[in-house]
Amino acid sequence: MITEPEIYYKKQHATHQDAVKTYNNKLFKFSMLRLAVFLATVAGVYGTFQNWQIAAGIGLMGLVIFLFSVSKYTDIKYQRNLHQALVTINKNELDIASGNFHNRETGMAFQNPAHFYSLDIDLFGVGSFFQYVNRTSIQEGTKTLAQALNANDIAHVETRQNAIKELAQKPDWRQHFSAVASLIQVETPVATIVNWLKNHELFLPKAIKWLPTVFSILSVGVIIGAIGGLLPPALLAYWCLLGLLITGIYLKKINKLAHNTDQVKDTFRQYASLLRNIENEPFTASLLKEKQQQIALNEEKASNIFAKFSKYLDALDNRNNFISAILGNGFFLIDLKNSYKVEQWIAAYHEIVEHWFEVVSFFDAYNSLANYAFNHPNYVFPTIVSNNNITMEAQQLGHPLLDAKKRVASDVTINKQEFFIVTGANMAGKSTFLRTVSLHIIMANVGLPVCAASSKYKPIKLITSMRTTDSLTDDSSYFFSELTRLKFIVDAIQKEPYFIILDEILKGTNSTDKAIGSKKFVEKLVASNATGIIATHDLSLCAIEAELEPVTNYYFDAQIINNELYFDYKFKKGICQNMNASFLLQKMEII
Repeated sequence: MITEPEIYYKKQHATHQDAVKTYNNKLFKFSMLRLAVFLATVAGVYGTFQNWQIAAGIGLMGLVIFLFSVSKYTDIKYQRNLHQALVTINKNELDIASGNFHNRETGMAFQNPAHFYSLDIDLFGVGSFFQYVNRTSIQEGTKTLAQALNANDIAHVETRQNAIKELAQKPDWRQHFSAVASLIQVETPVATIVNWLKNHELFLPKAIKWLPTVFSILSVGVIIGAIGGLLPPALLAYWCLLGLLITGIYLKKINKLAHNTDQVKDTFRQYASLLRNIENEPFTASLLKEKQQQIALNEEKASNIFAKFSKYLDALDNRNNFISAILGNGFFLIDLKNSYKVEQWIAAYHEIVEHWFEVVSFFDAYNSLANYAFNHPNYVFPTIVSNNNITMEAQQLGHPLLDAKKRVASDVTINKQEFFIVTGANMAGKSTFLRTVSLHIIMANVGLPVCAASSKYKPIKLITSMRTTDSLTDDSSYFFSELTRLKFIVDAIQKEPYFIILDEILKGTNSTDKAIGSKKFVEKLVASNATGIIATHDLSLCAIEAELEPVTNYYFDAQIINNELYFDYKFKKGICQNMNASFLLQKMEII
């Protein structure tokens, strides 16, 4: 079945492919034009060489036309690259829709074993939720997305929902933003740029503001005087030397400034385009308007300020040209002029530029979240409730990364201070169920729609213990790592409520000790008014249901039919009676 998003992506893919072909044709024509202008100019100058005025006129006209064609070629090339990026974006969406996303960035750098849940629920890594949802184009946007998924933030959920809903309805804007962002060639991380801007020490005095202008006027007078015979020609050389000496006073610091600016000029040019996209788009969601307001200044737009700085940086970069370095500094103090402009920009904006970068990163990250919402129009945004009793009431809740054709959904209702004990055979679906509930909580807190027919949800933070590992580096055993994790959970729930999800705790000890320890731990959680779920193979733990009112038993079943193992993956109330370890050992001829 072809979905509306797929139709959109196929149409966009074809449209931008046609645009790439058109721009490639234009590039070829302008390449030929440049060659023709060059050859015609050379021929014209050669043919009229005896009359230098005509030759000079032809040369000048040819140069103007050549430079114009170069400028047009550059503009067309950028547009071609932009549409090529859009082709890639839509092709990627079609690939991901078909299940081909495991070659994308995994986000493993953001996985933290000490975090509340990031290690346990396939949030990062190969085949992870992050790998599936991430569409960020800049490094800082990727970090912002990971931070949002790791935030465990339960405040202002509806505000985030509204922002994602609005951006989801702007696919053209989102794709253009992502395409522009993807063309950014970042040599220096934004954090390094911000640190440099904040810590740069100004070295040019305010008097430099007027010195290049005054010196340039005098230089023009000296040049005219020398050409007109009013001044000795040798004065030109001495005057040029004077200019170089004045520039030389600050040459070492100018060189250092130019080295730093050379690495950031492209970043500022591209970020100016991204800021302009944000400034010019009308938003209604309060969070989006708030971010838009952060880049709004009374006197000038942030995009224009970035673009102006980019021009200053380009001008300073021209010092690498030998003629500009000698004549420009000798007669016009060009390095001092450009360095002063750069420094004054830094002085004016070094404190607020970080917030502008953050706004761009925010939109880059939220484009990924909105893209996810757009791609799943059949998912639902949880209804946020303030009922003191309900925690989660989801109908037909499923795992968003499972194939929709094979996915078995469950109805899950868990109230405040209720605790579920889930038993089941191996491979019957217990761990998948725990991750499904966990993802519902994380996605809902972020503001995303969830894979369910309906959902009522009271925001709550998540904490898990599902994948404890030993540590050779810390010289800690598996069992000690487990105990450390459980202590982390106990301490956390004393400070504020968490939804607790546990999978087969105390695996590092013998079965009798495990049964006793698990029972006491669940009793402690219930006594602490905790809400959550524990999955276990230990059926003896289910006896707690008769002792503690908040505890309810659920299970996933497995049946052997015609000597074959059958799973229905249904979430059922009660205790599992059919285990399958012995059957599997025999089936695989292990025993």
